[in-house]
Amino acid sequence: MRVRKARLQDATNIFELVNSLSGDGTLLKRQFSEICENVRDFTIAESESGVFLGCGALHLYGPHLAEVRSIVMTPGAKGKGAGGRVLKALIDEAEEHGIQSVCLFTRIPDFFFRFGFRAVEDKAELPDKIFKDCQICPRLHRCDEVAMVRGRIPRVSILGPKHEAEQLVRLG
Repeated sequence: MRVRKARLQDATNIFELVNSLSGDGTLLKRQFSEICENVRDFTIAESESGVFLGCGALHLYGPHLAEVRSIVMTPGAKGKGAGGRVLKALIDEAEEHGIQSVCLFTRIPDFFFRFGFRAVEDKAELPDKIFKDCQICPRLHRCDEVAMVRGRIPRVSILGPKHEAEQLVRLG
């Protein structure tokens, strides 16, 4: 198995896999154009013969925070270490950028605990994520995801102040 940065030719596989889990709200639906525009955020896992196994993306908010997004493996790749290898590559990439805080929202926190992530009690502690995605999420008012962070929770936000994020979370 290989893990590498995605190329534009991987966009179709990424688009299909991510959107296969968007119908029930597991992942946010992504437009093909959005995947193409952001393909450099993605890292993929593939078999030695080049078969696409899964992907994950690292979204950079700024020097204070990055987010692991759209991390998903094909059914045949689950349990074979592909997800862990993609996640490790994304964490390494954040560290290469000098980012010490990496967040994510998930329904499977046990997987991420093994990589040094911990649960965040108050989602409003991650206002950049809330202002970027939560407002457009179909589960905004019934969120069942666990907010997690690796490293310290940033004291700054570039997309909105923490008190506004707290109000958005309370509305949910």
